[in-house]
Amino acid sequence: MKFPVTLYQDEEGWYIVECPIIPGCLSQGETQEEALQNIKEAIDLCLEVRREKDLPLTIIK
Repeated sequence: MKFPVTLYQDEEGWYIVECPIIPGCLSQGETQEEALQNIKEAIDLCLEVRREKDLPLTIIK
């Protein structure tokens, strides 16, 4: 499955990445590549928790 993500660099140089259709799903990394790899894991974990809690997996904006 593919999910949309947003990526930006903060004031300290870290890359912040968020999956806007999964509430609270975000990660970071020192490089863009690291941040994008980290969000893949975060998405998997967020979806797992949402399944366990019987919450909708995503939201549509």
